[in-house]
Amino acid sequence: MGMGKMGGGDIVYMIYRALSYGLSPLINFHLRWRKLRGLEHPIRWPERLGRPSLPRPHGPLLWFHAVSLGEGMAAIPVVKCCVQRRPDITVLMTTTTASAFEVIKNRLPSGVIYQFAPLDTPSAMDAFLGYWKPNAIMLLESELWPNLIMGASRNGVELVLLNARMSAKSFRNWSAPVVLQLTSLMMSKFSLIVPLCNKQAINFQLLQASPLIINFSGDLKYAMQEFDDSKGGTTSMEDLRAQLAGRRVWMASSIHKGEEKVMLGVHNVLKQMYPDIVTIIVPRHPQLGQDIVRDSLREGMSVALRSRRDKLLPGTNIYVVDTLGELRDFYRLTPIAVIGGSFLHGLAGHNISEAAAAGCAVLTGHHLGHFSHMALEMQRLNPLSVLKVAGKVELVEILGELFSNAKLLEAHRLAAKLTNHALSSGIIENVWNLLDFHIFRKAIPEIQTVEQQTQI
Repeated sequence: MGMGKMGGGDIVYMIYRALSYGLSPLINFHLRWRKLRGLEHPIRWPERLGRPSLPRPHGPLLWFHAVSLGEGMAAIPVVKCCVQRRPDITVLMTTTTASAFEVIKNRLPSGVIYQFAPLDTPSAMDAFLGYWKPNAIMLLESELWPNLIMGASRNGVELVLLNARMSAKSFRNWSAPVVLQLTSLMMSKFSLIVPLCNKQAINFQLLQASPLIINFSGDLKYAMQEFDDSKGGTTSMEDLRAQLAGRRVWMASSIHKGEEKVMLGVHNVLKQMYPDIVTIIVPRHPQLGQDIVRDSLREGMSVALRSRRDKLLPGTNIYVVDTLGELRDFYRLTPIAVIGGSFLHGLAGHNISEAAAAGCAVLTGHHLGHFSHMALEMQRLNPLSVLKVAGKVELVEILGELFSNAKLLEAHRLAAKLTNHALSSGIIENVWNLLDFHIFRKAIPEIQTVEQQTQI
């Protein structure tokens, strides 16, 4: 393309590409530094540089990309649906984080190829696209990477943004005067954008995405249970269920640094009222589990740690889950779930629907970020489905009410489960219909057999 024919977006992209190329040695050095610190996979980290570890099968290939565990788990029902309905297509799944890899690798259907996502440098991304040659790319939520999007467009690859969302900060960044030209150019390369909600649809239109490519399906995170065939009844979980029998139990999940002090404070108050209480704490990052154990022991509490396979003895009141991939199983064990990442300023909430689908009474703080739309949707259908609490004092009060009133607890549990079921109904079918109409029929049409042609 000659300079005279280039638009503002093209020029901004050329600057981005040149910068990402020039910074590649530093980015690669940083990747190796992360590997030494245990933050990248010790063996498969070269995949982040676009170096494949598996052969590409013949035939059409669909690439799903999610940055981390939450987005990856939300993609799995769509992946399973695509595998079932289009077995002629190979599915490639990528994520960025090692924690996502450890959990998702065991939940994907057989035949799905799993790799770490390449860095958005020209060499890594061009190598990745050149090797895998996807027919279409499904990006989850907010994965807008210029070299990926522009490289795919150059190669005639269809682009989809599923569960599309953007934080307020990201929206400000992508809509900045000069950057908006690049954003507009990237938006023009998508064939389909499926936003999280109406507000997000408006945001993408303000970023100059065409209204013609914006379609709704519902939040994929509601539908994470729909295709869930994971085994929840393991021996260790059944043993733990037996150890919890007859005791009052509540769980604080996805707890961030600083929130554990709130939860331990709540536990101390409740223990005075209910000496047999068990508080299950699931930190967002497993490393935080050791800190929680150390602080609890310092205060004279008896603590069991999941990774050590500690038994929950009669005198033990705190159970810390410092493992990955077991959150759903623990939701099935507890009648009450307090969702973390929502009790301190600067945090942005976590998925509420997993606990609701398991039939927990669901409580959360007020700092919910983009999950605020989920809480609002659920409360509109049934105000009992999600309870927002301001902090320690209110949390103690509501937990006390739930523990002392069995009918009230059951009402909240049933409201959460039924509301989640209502909101999750039909979402995967909606997504499939959109993908089939906008992508598959155009980019990856089914090859008719001789028998099918004869029938026609």
